[in-house]
Amino acid sequence: MDRLSGMEAFAKAVETGSFSAAGEALGLSPQAVGKQVRLLEEHLGVRLLHRTTRRQSLTEAGRTLYERVRIILAEVEAVEAAAASSQAVPRGRIRVNASVTFGAYDLARVLPAYLAAYPQVDIELTLSDRKVDLIEEGYEVVFRVGPPAESGLIARPLRPMDFTLCAAPSYLAGRGAPRVPADLAQHECLGFAYMATGDQWRFVGPDGPEAVEVTYRLLVNNGQALLTAALAGLGLLLQPAALMRDAVAAGHLMPVLPAYRPVSRPMHLLYAPDRRITPKLRSFIDFALAHFADSARDGTP
Repeated sequence: MDRLSGMEAFAKAVETGSFSAAGEALGLSPQAVGKQVRLLEEHLGVRLLHRTTRRQSLTEAGRTLYERVRIILAEVEAVEAAAASSQAVPRGRIRVNASVTFGAYDLARVLPAYLAAYPQVDIELTLSDRKVDLIEEGYEVVFRVGPPAESGLIARPLRPMDFTLCAAPSYLAGRGAPRVPADLAQHECLGFAYMATGDQWRFVGPDGPEAVEVTYRLLVNNGQALLTAALAGLGLLLQPAALMRDAVAAGHLMPVLPAYRPVSRPMHLLYAPDRRITPKLRSFIDFALAHFADSARDGTP
């Protein structure tokens, strides 16, 4: 016999109060429901229902079994839902938020590959360097620089954000290049308004960590604007390596203090905990982790 069908018929008969009502709910005749229940009773060797022409009631064994059957059927339903979700085609719109530099110079470079792989998914990408509220503002995924706050969100670690200290050749020709971090106090520095360390620039050098207080001739809340100022020779710029990679490659900016590595910042992919994550969200998370997780850089699985 099909034990699962027998359990389903038995549970529905208990919940609806009759074989007729159970049959109507299951799309079966009352006789078919009764047969399923009888076969289940024969298989188990116990009577589950007291039946008369007017009513039915649970036996003691039936009452005990019913509670277990409800759990079994709920688990089966959950398994079927999970299987259906895994087979579903990702579709719909995903609302994503990322920091301006990471979004423009790293994430935007790989999004065409994701959209080509999932033609029924659309992405609405918002770039902002402020900390957004994923739940309140309706985002499904947020890429965040810095340690994750205790927000109840799932935080998947990504490779850290690397920084570079650079200046235009014209600035270095006029002011000279600093040789150690302490020299930065005598230079024009360009400041980012959302810098987590404020006026302190931090490095790791031959003798370990070093930090220096700097003053800003120009303080801006946008990395691209700071890049423009640095290219014009206004001062030294400490910003994500991705922002300055093309300018450095073209020789328009020169790395400064090569023996001192700017301290990297942790990055995380955040999303809300959900037992039934949608196929579109699962596909995007998997894609993002494949490109930006620590293993994507160091080759570990």
